[in-house]
Amino acid sequence: MPIPQALVARYFQLIVSRQFAEAERELERVKQKMQKTDWNRGYFRALYGMYLTRKNTNDDYAFFTKLDLSDKVNLHAYRKEFLDHMRNGLHGDFDRGYFSAWADCMRILTRMEIAAPQSDKAAEAEEKIETVRSDKSQATIANFFQKSENE
Repeated sequence: MPIPQALVARYFQLIVSRQFAEAERELERVKQKMQKTDWNRGYFRALYGMYLTRKNTNDDYAFFTKLDLSDKVNLHAYRKEFLDHMRNGLHGDFDRGYFSAWADCMRILTRMEIAAPQSDKAAEAEEKIETVRSDKSQATIANFFQKSENE
């Protein structure tokens, strides 16, 4: 019984949108529909690894953490590379299943509309504190810091 691609596509959409509880349920559904083969074990391990990496954003060395989800050109290149590894006869079934999951992930990500990440400067511009200087009765933390710097 092949892995249902609709479930896998839904799973990728959920982990990208950071809906981890629902993604975990979807991953369990995928696991229940899989047969016990080395290829499927590799495929499932890749899916589970993606889940863990996406959930824990502190790992600076993880591939998924560094991946720009809005860069379609790189996603296509990664997919081609994963497909090459999947087709390589030197890899075992577990590894081919693992690379197949990553190739499927790249395929789904290229079809999704994902906004480009904001640069640090753009994020800082959004976080600027707006103060009302004309209203002397309004005390803000920004005004407090400006007064303490002047003294």
